[in-house]
Amino acid sequence: MPEQTPAPSSAPALLDAQGRRIVYLRLSLTDRCNFRCSYCSPAGIETHEDPLERSEVARLARIFGGLGIRRVRLTGGEPTLRRDLLDLVRDVSAAPGIEEIALTTNGHLLASLARPLREAGVTRLNVSLDTLDPEKLRRIAGRAATLDRIVSGIEAAYAAGFASVKLNVVVVRGENDGELGDLARFAWRFGATARFIELMPFGPGAPVPTAEVKRLLEGQGLRLEPDATRGWGPAYHMRGTSTDRGRPVSGLVGFIGAMTESFCDSCNRVRVGADGSLRACLGGRERLGLKELLRGGASDEEIAQAIRAALLGKRERHDLAHSRGKLLPMIGTGG
Repeated sequence: MPEQTPAPSSAPALLDAQGRRIVYLRLSLTDRCNFRCSYCSPAGIETHEDPLERSEVARLARIFGGLGIRRVRLTGGEPTLRRDLLDLVRDVSAAPGIEEIALTTNGHLLASLARPLREAGVTRLNVSLDTLDPEKLRRIAGRAATLDRIVSGIEAAYAAGFASVKLNVVVVRGENDGELGDLARFAWRFGATARFIELMPFGPGAPVPTAEVKRLLEGQGLRLEPDATRGWGPAYHMRGTSTDRGRPVSGLVGFIGAMTESFCDSCNRVRVGADGSLRACLGGRERLGLKELLRGGASDEEIAQAIRAALLGKRERHDLAHSRGKLLPMIGTGG
């Protein structure tokens, strides 16, 4: 089912310094992950074992819901490593004002969790899958990454009936840029959408600009046409048609061009990292210690005021292009 642009809410507006309305929270539940994707978890990055507790996640969901947040995406690290994940989903779903819960996963545990997650309240699912080559997958994502297991998770997600399933593909020159068409067609077999994401400067590798990704897709057998489908986040879509196993096929293809097609003008997001700190911008280093406020006796209203103040310091645009080596690791930021 295509995503629709969110309807305006009557809740008090949560605004940043440029007057952009913030309605979308990306909440990292842990910075632990059983994969080691080079662009997310570079060598030498340490994780921390003091994530927000279940009661703290539930409280933040209520506070953000009261500020006008309508959608929450649960991220990591790898959120399925939280043993209390299903309870966390139920808690966030019960928060007044929250209309939708999405989750991003590497798919390793998805075969057994897809249906329970759907029943707990997750409606939209993103699965990271950068290649269909098992050996290449292990090179990109580490020895624990097993293609058959991830595919079984995608199959389970398809059977569970999520409103949408998306396959996140970070395009790295010389690694997976030769199989983008195959990834798009693979996604369509499961009613999913492949989203091609420009590599950001959180780790090694050479990026492929989105305009070039489109040319590669067309050269790999996809005919692309404009499509107006938009969701809550920065991705935009095109309609692709091709042949798969001798049959005509079609579906959506998504693009996130963070580096060459900046989406800052329409930014509607705020992040809470695995350390419990608010990050107003993916490319920024400023943090507000929400965990310290939660554990230090601050009231809900005091926390809400601190969130509003932090967002008023959000810059007009990110500066990712000039920030290599200076950014907080993606694994702790939560994407």
